Amino acid sequence: MIHPTDLLKQLIAIPSVSREEGALADFFEKWLQDAGFSPQRVGNNLYLWAAAPVEDKLTLMLNAHLDTVKPNPSWQQDPFEPCERDGAIYGLGANDDLASVVSLLYAFDRLRRSPQPYNLLLAYSCEEEVSGKGGMELLLQALPRIDFAVVGEPTGMRLAVAEKGLMVLDAVVRGKAGHAARDEGDNAIYKAIQDIQWLAAYRFPKLSETLGPVILSVTMVSAGTQHNVVPDECRYVVDVRLNEHYTHQEVLDELKRHLQAELTPRSMRLRPSGIGMDHPFVRACQAKGIECFGSSTLSDQALMPFASVKIGPGDSARSHTAGEFVRVSEIDEAVELYVTLLDGLRLA
Repeated sequence: MIHPTDLLKQLIAIPSVSREEGALADFFEKWLQDAGFSPQRVGNNLYLWAAAPVEDKLTLMLNAHLDTVKPNPSWQQDPFEPCERDGAIYGLGANDDLASVVSLLYAFDRLRRSPQPYNLLLAYSCEEEVSGKGGMELLLQALPRIDFAVVGEPTGMRLAVAEKGLMVLDAVVRGKAGHAARDEGDNAIYKAIQDIQWLAAYRFPKLSETLGPVILSVTMVSAGTQHNVVPDECRYVVDVRLNEHYTHQEVLDELKRHLQAELTPRSMRLRPSGIGMDHPFVRACQAKGIECFGSSTLSDQALMPFASVKIGPGDSARSHTAGEFVRVSEIDEAVELYVTLLDGLRLA
């Protein structure tokens, strides 16, 4: 096969913003077929087996996502025109997550050439950046049971052993309208301020060794129709980042006990994840001196109801930025490290 970065450039050149991945999936499906693989497709998701799965073996899934965010307006070059300079590849998605897409493919190709003690599956998901239902959630419906997943995301090849979950809450506080000049009504803004002050001060008691506390952030507030009308309604949005000690329902129930607002979760799908430090893959990483950490950023792990970790080339700080890039050396090193960690790994 061509060098991974040559494939990376071809992928960057095909726009694949979330929910618009069809052209890239078409190209990549044919590219894989031409390279001797046998990809299967579910929507705009692709997957391929290293060999026919064996019933009494555990299944290990490698995963990366094909979609990108929309281009940042600050790009100084065409974000879909890959550029190589000073040992780095520039372009939208180069770092997040196409570097992992190509690195995992080339590691997979090497791993499939010898028998492994597990069924090896490589899965490429779409709609990851928007946690869409047509991505990992749809793909998993077509797959057999997965026992363990390695998710490729830009971690600098550090190992994320836990990842925070997400819940977004729409809050509505009710008051009573009145004329501001006569000091009438029940001001919904004042009631919302009480809620917001409580949210700013409250701390859930259970801390995670890797993920820290549950974080509550009020990120949007809206109220009022004109200057002389006391508002009867105030809306605000709460961004909740969960650690592995709380379920979405537990957090929601606790907030409902203390807040005046009516709370409506937009979704309760994006779960926190964590894996034991005694897992064979974690031990293999520790033996190589790889740093373990808890990740505050979300990935397709949030939709995986099985053990998983996150590790991949690139730097999370470059994601979604104008001038996004990945170094050629990062991809080369990632391929070698994936192979070293996974070749012959026994999951149980």
